[in-house]
Amino acid sequence: MRQAFHEQLDAIFADLADLCGDVEGAVRLATEALLTGDASVAERVISGDAEIDHKRELIEDSGFMLLSLQQPVASDLRTVVAALRMVGDLERMGDLSVHVAKIARLRVPNIAVPEPMRPTLVRMAEIAEDMVRRTSLVIADRDIDEAKALAHADEEMDDLRRATFAEMLSADWSHGVEAAIDVALLGRYYERIADHAVSVANRVVFVVTGETPYSVEV
Repeated sequence: MRQAFHEQLDAIFADLADLCGDVEGAVRLATEALLTGDASVAERVISGDAEIDHKRELIEDSGFMLLSLQQPVASDLRTVVAALRMVGDLERMGDLSVHVAKIARLRVPNIAVPEPMRPTLVRMAEIAEDMVRRTSLVIADRDIDEAKALAHADEEMDDLRRATFAEMLSADWSHGVEAAIDVALLGRYYERIADHAVSVANRVVFVVTGETPYSVEV
């Protein structure tokens, strides 16, 4: 019975890693739409969110079934509950990718990011995508060292977010209110993707060690 339980639990973590891969693809495509002004790519992200939502529902169903049928205790219960919370983080990362894609679609045939801000937004997008990719590995391998390393990448994201505000509030900003709002929102969306990646990684630390990183609510 316990072997079957742990096999089902491993399957849930495999599904989480797979879902994280889908989210990585959504972040990548949303950024492509943003930087190219390609409405068809933006639509792929927006329509593809239904599949991410469906996978979330399947993982939740599996987790709740384990809770109701197996009635796990101690570390097993901790792992199932953490998995259910991780899937919520992953789904929200997908939603944030949709928000990026919608801004890209809204500004077609123009590009939402003013040219002077492009390097900063490109870097934020690169960090976000890389953090999602690394989160997938953290989930699959339950690698707590890599999980802890993600916090350092998040620090660079926070620095870039502050840099966008400094640029928009400077006397040299000449791109208008609409572009400023777009950049502010985009910076927030990429920053939140990174925050959710750290949250998932910290939950893996909690599963493996039983220790609660300061930024995770349990």
